[in-house]
Amino acid sequence: MNILLTGFEPFQDDQINPSWEISKALDKLKIDEYQVHALCLPVVFGKSAQVLQQAIYHLQPDYVLCLGVAANRNSISLERIAINIDDARIADNAGNQPIDQNIDKQGSPAFFSTLPIKAIFQKLQQENISVEISNSAGTYVCNHVFYHLMSIIKNTQIKGGFIHVPALPEMMTSNCNTMDLDIQIKAICIAIKIMIQNEKDIKIGAGTIS
Repeated sequence: MNILLTGFEPFQDDQINPSWEISKALDKLKIDEYQVHALCLPVVFGKSAQVLQQAIYHLQPDYVLCLGVAANRNSISLERIAINIDDARIADNAGNQPIDQNIDKQGSPAFFSTLPIKAIFQKLQQENISVEISNSAGTYVCNHVFYHLMSIIKNTQIKGGFIHVPALPEMMTSNCNTMDLDIQIKAICIAIKIMIQNEKDIKIGAGTIS
């Protein structure tokens, strides 16, 4: 039984991306009966989804958890929904900058995570790790990958979702919203354990007003 855990390569002025550092740290880890397999995705529209799709096809995982960095957040952000839009404020690592483009012209307007995000939220709170339920994964490559992931697995038994992590203190784009790598690794390890142990999510209030 396998878990595919993805992170992204560095982008903009940074030489490091915590999403990939976390994935590397947990690569080959065995949790219960599940083996974690790490994969680095390019910060490139289109290509990132192709790499992900190929990995899912070859590995046939039971779970797929994709990670990305959100430098303007200081909490582990459990993403609830992926939307069918690419609208890039900045170019990706290949110079692409799609604006107001549907990811899939015939696709669903949105997809919801199939991971137990409320159960993960509750456990991370109990561990005193800063966490939030996020209702927007943005419109950049992270949302692009999240949307493709859910589209790929929609008619399968595979469960999947996306988590944004904060920047690291040493990152150029940190903007003072940071979390140490060891805490982030712990948080994602906990998230994986909870998603394995909870076939269904729990119902607790964790929404936001704004």
